[in-house]
Amino acid sequence: MRFGIFFGWVISASLTAVGVAAEEPTPGFNNKIPENIMTPNEVETRLGTMRFNDGMPTEETSRLVYDNLDFMRGVETFLNGIPAASVEAIRLGNVEMGVTQAHQAIIMDNFMDANPLFLTGNTGTVYVSSFLDLKRDGPTVMEIPSGMGPGTVNDAYFRFVVDMGGPGPDKGKGGKYLILPPGYDGDVPEGYFVSTSPSYANWVILRGLIKDGKPDAANKMFTDGLKIYPLSQADNPPEMEFISGSTKVFNTIHANTYEFYEELHTVIDREPVDFLDPELRGLFASIGIIKGKPFAPDARMEAILQDAIKVGNATARAITFDTRDPNAYLYEGSQWKTAFIGRDYRWLLDDGMGGRNLDARTLFFYQATVNTPAMALQIPGVGSNYAYAERDGNGDFLDGGNNYKMTIPADAPVKNFWSIVIYDPQTRSELQTDQLYPSKNSARGGFDTNADGSVDLYFGPEAPAGKEANWTQTVPGKGWFTLLRVYGPLEPWFEKTWKPGEFELVK
Repeated sequence: MRFGIFFGWVISASLTAVGVAAEEPTPGFNNKIPENIMTPNEVETRLGTMRFNDGMPTEETSRLVYDNLDFMRGVETFLNGIPAASVEAIRLGNVEMGVTQAHQAIIMDNFMDANPLFLTGNTGTVYVSSFLDLKRDGPTVMEIPSGMGPGTVNDAYFRFVVDMGGPGPDKGKGGKYLILPPGYDGDVPEGYFVSTSPSYANWVILRGLIKDGKPDAANKMFTDGLKIYPLSQADNPPEMEFISGSTKVFNTIHANTYEFYEELHTVIDREPVDFLDPELRGLFASIGIIKGKPFAPDARMEAILQDAIKVGNATARAITFDTRDPNAYLYEGSQWKTAFIGRDYRWLLDDGMGGRNLDARTLFFYQATVNTPAMALQIPGVGSNYAYAERDGNGDFLDGGNNYKMTIPADAPVKNFWSIVIYDPQTRSELQTDQLYPSKNSARGGFDTNADGSVDLYFGPEAPAGKEANWTQTVPGKGWFTLLRVYGPLEPWFEKTWKPGEFELVK
């Protein structure tokens, strides 16, 4: 029996060897080499003809592919660097307004209007914006007042650090928060909600909900109850300084030009080396953005990056305003979309099984700010949810020269209020018109409501006769897009049994 098995194996091996030997060897080799591991001497590509000498690239081919590699990495650096550059631009905007210490803050005491350049800001809450410098100040305390709306701390790459107010651990009752710097190993006192940030720079953004359509109560809540100071000064904290940002002209938006790379370099150079993972730091380093070294590309590299930034910006605009992701759409047959695709503040697909959704992250941070799990969690009456649209019901981009009608159906599913604000696609900030606040919201009122409880809203260069109270002005020759916010969303919002109307073109 063993002899038979052995004899069969010998015959099988012999036949296999004969079969291999029967194949003609590839020229230059002893054996037949699979074609799929070979490189022809000429290869046609979208970049042109690549030429090789027995697999060795010609000098011209090497030049071509290296230029393309640097170009691709320049584009990818823009797309992946947007979160960091955006936080840095907000920091610079705060500095421009005089916020340089932890106890200083911008307050939109008369709401956020169309003068500041601020990514998709809202006209219906009282914002407070401040920055923590944990490298300079060390552990920093925030005393949060009771009754505050949603508040968040984001790190220098727009990653979530902690929520405060309603969605936070204080659950709207207020409390003391302590933010520790990266690598901190000192004593941590009791009595605080404690978080550690991966970065030195951290953005603090707080919201005060309005009462009776006015900001007065929220302003008083902040000025009486908010304190931010280094833990080292806890025994004698400095008095808060509030700087009004309402009606002021200042910029908080990152560059879409070559200066973007310089903004990003500032962040990488300032923050600890493990602030970002080696893969992302390696991408940035491939174009010369390296911690501890100047960003000084040579003439060839600068020319490539000047081109890459244009393509990166165009790509971000396509991802944001012409998404190809079907998961962005909230309702079948509707133009309303979510900017929070996947409902994961880490931008992970299937809780990480599908990796990170890079385009979803770009779509969000190119048009918006503030990263918090509260936007992903479906907790009725807590936090806020958003929908955006840049097209009418026919699928055409919203045009400032046209007139539109849009209906907010009755019984809007909100515990607090709904708000609709229109924005400029260039700046992604509030559209600048004769109206200081290009918006309508249910907390501030001032518009007419239909007998059934629905609200018809009108958008166009001029108000329709008799509809002035429900009209938001647009600009001929300019596009626009809009965000619908629901503060304290209720079950019908999550279940999608209530949906906003489409923008209908009015002839």
